[in-house]
Amino acid sequence: MSRHVAIVTDSTAYLPPRTTARHGITSVPLTVVLGNRALEEGTEISARSLAESLRRKLPVTTSRPSPETFAETYRRIAETGASAIVSLHLSAEFSGTYDAAVLAARQAPVPVRVVDTGMVAMALGFCALAAAETAEAGGGVDEVVAAAEKRAEATSAFLYVDTLEYLRRGGRIGAAQAFFGSALAVKPLLQLTDGRIEPLEKVRTASRAIGRLEEIAAERAGAAEVDMAVHHLAAPERALALADRLRARVPRLADLHVSEVGAVIGAHTGPGLLAVVISPR
Repeated sequence: MSRHVAIVTDSTAYLPPRTTARHGITSVPLTVVLGNRALEEGTEISARSLAESLRRKLPVTTSRPSPETFAETYRRIAETGASAIVSLHLSAEFSGTYDAAVLAARQAPVPVRVVDTGMVAMALGFCALAAAETAEAGGGVDEVVAAAEKRAEATSAFLYVDTLEYLRRGGRIGAAQAFFGSALAVKPLLQLTDGRIEPLEKVRTASRAIGRLEEIAAERAGAAEVDMAVHHLAAPERALALADRLRARVPRLADLHVSEVGAVIGAHTGPGLLAVVISPR
């Protein structure tokens, strides 16, 4: 058995399965409650079925993993020979996932450091990858946590949504409520700031908003070597077209991931979401 620092994250990182397998990252699923059915993100509910449920105005809520789920995960990892665990999770402003992990860490058979990254989607995923690469290079817990936190500090995320209604319903728009009343007539651009979704700009049409999202992402990337991700919900053509334009505009683009968000994030953004994550290496 190998003595190493193991990496845990949650399903909202939206890392490709081949990537988690290659780096040995364990992902703990959050839950989507659709009507009276509790379904695990990533295995029991698809983004397509979620989008259809939202369009039909069916009640959709989300739920954190239980402390017991985390405790079992930590126990299983310890049994593989891990000397310690770094557990990296989506912003505590969005979910109680971090709190559940902290509770479980107190009873874990090996030391567990739980980190609120303040991130979500591939903004969280890039933090998990930085942590895994540091662990693979022989880094200890402090070095692994520092790598994840450094990546989080440098990472930016910007979002376009067709409507703020889903974010309003879920209480996830924070200060964006200040301009919600006028947002019905515009297309909002949002940003991830201090672990919260905050207003950035208001644009009159969808095409202009997506064009502005592209400009902001390219400006933020600048001349640095960056990884990027383009996320969407039920808007694959828009996402692929945006990714192609970013490839042409960002001079030192390393990896670019294009993926549909899962049900947990999709439940709060609604169909039509486009998001760009910029993460300098």
